[in-house]
Amino acid sequence: MAFKLQVIEVVEKGSLTYKQAQKQYGIQGRSTVLVWLRKHGNLDWTLPKLNSLFTENEKTPEQKIKELEAALETERLKTLFLTTAIDIAEKQYGMIIRKKYSAKQQKNFKHKGN
Repeated sequence: MAFKLQVIEVVEKGSLTYKQAQKQYGIQGRSTVLVWLRKHGNLDWTLPKLNSLFTENEKTPEQKIKELEAALETERLKTLFLTTAIDIAEKQYGMIIRKKYSAKQQKNFKHKGN
């Protein structure tokens, strides 16, 4: 019973979907976790189509945050790479790649963006 309640708690917190919990904890029955949720859980699992928070296609907030953090890190590394490449090109080849704006041009540019 303690094991069942542990699985139910993980699913109801939103850390895993009931199908993900089934895989992670090695539960072989296709609907076993769902039956446990219906019997012992605090949420209404009688209409699984309406409870879209825990469907397999949708991600929990924690999963979304992890994906966004990974995407942000990827973009940060791309920016670092490109900035470094531009710095090298400007230094080694004497190329002017970045446009230098005067203070007046920068002020005008900011106003146009608003």
